Amino acid sequence: MPARGRARTSVVGLMAVALAASAFTAPAQARSDSTDHHPDHTAHRGTQQAMEAIVRNGIPGVTAQALTEDGVWKATAGVGNLKTGAPRKADDRFRVASITKTFVATVMLQLEAEGRLDLDDTVDTWLPGVVRGQGHDGRKITVRQLLNHTSGVFDFINDPAYAAKYLEPGFYQNRFKTRTPQVAVDAAMSNPPTSAPGTEYAYSNTNYVLAALIMEKATGSTYEREVRDRIIKPLKLRATVMPGNSSLMPRPSSRAYSKLTRDPAATKIYDITLQNASQTWAEGDIISSAGDLNRFFSALMKGRLLSPRQLKAMRTVSPGSDYGLGLERLTSSCGKTLWGHGGSWVGSLSYAVATEDGRHAFAFNLNGDWSSAGMLETMEAEFCGTPRADRQGTEQGSANGSGTGSATGTPSPNDTTSEGISEGITGISQRLHPVTARR
Repeated sequence: MPARGRARTSVVGLMAVALAASAFTAPAQARSDSTDHHPDHTAHRGTQQAMEAIVRNGIPGVTAQALTEDGVWKATAGVGNLKTGAPRKADDRFRVASITKTFVATVMLQLEAEGRLDLDDTVDTWLPGVVRGQGHDGRKITVRQLLNHTSGVFDFINDPAYAAKYLEPGFYQNRFKTRTPQVAVDAAMSNPPTSAPGTEYAYSNTNYVLAALIMEKATGSTYEREVRDRIIKPLKLRATVMPGNSSLMPRPSSRAYSKLTRDPAATKIYDITLQNASQTWAEGDIISSAGDLNRFFSALMKGRLLSPRQLKAMRTVSPGSDYGLGLERLTSSCGKTLWGHGGSWVGSLSYAVATEDGRHAFAFNLNGDWSSAGMLETMEAEFCGTPRADRQGTEQGSANGSGTGSATGTPSPNDTTSEGISEGITGISQRLHPVTARR
């Protein structure tokens, strides 16, 4: 279901609705490495322990990288291939899903700075007659409202007919089919809006399909080319790919796994590594690595991609939420403000964030989509030094990382010490679970 009303984003909320752990057991051996200025491994010890806990909870494997002023730290846990037992790799590429939205919003803000569009333009200015039906009216919706999810436009993934074909139960049979942006827009327009424009935050993938269509009208180019020329090439993001309608996954990469159901009792696991990327287009199609995501978010926060005015606009959250323009604000339990985005799609759960000054960035990916348990602890450990549950004394983790978080790796629903991060993590689990929700 789309997020409605107040949606505070905290590292605690992101994962609170974790599904039950899987029945299989994957090796939990973790590996870490560092490059450049040789960061101190002990500074990331809690992060590595939290990653191991994710694997113990049933996810096949985790890959992560941190970028700080001291250099790059890399780590993995678990396996990248359940058949062969091959470990995950620190430089794995994966489908970043909704993290794509930050790339889209960045380009839109660049276009505004160039005078090629205005965030307060109506959707109808660029896409006349496209947003119509069941109460939708593009003459009353602005580009800004698309980017901060206050447009009220229905999220197409919640359309029953669309979901039956492209999500549960039809995803596996239809995963190689090409989906056009118009299919997504048509599905959205066949349902009433969630609210009047500008009155309420409600996450909708349709917003970013429309934003990319506007980008193409404003530039006369493609969404893929604009992102590539404006972000990927200048930042030398060599692991980042705009896949178009390809079903391939470039190497290095691990396998991606899903149970293709919300049923927590399900045990069958599907290898869904190969799938047509057009089914997630500008709302979530980019393939990247943890290292590239760190370079992107660090550069973004340091002002290398946007002017101070545009960056301020991007970090201006909509009322009743912690969502700006393609960017989520999270607050750790140790008081650090982070900016980034989460992403979930079939076979992939990810998060990428950076501090406000861009000096510390962290990105990680799970290659199984059925549980987000432990993602909270991983982020908290990276930015606060130890897993959150350990600091609060709610559970004593051993030196080898056991006991990180609650018994199942899921934060207590009554624990609100890190309200902002907590609700954000809940949002990923609820809205992004691959066969049912947001990307």
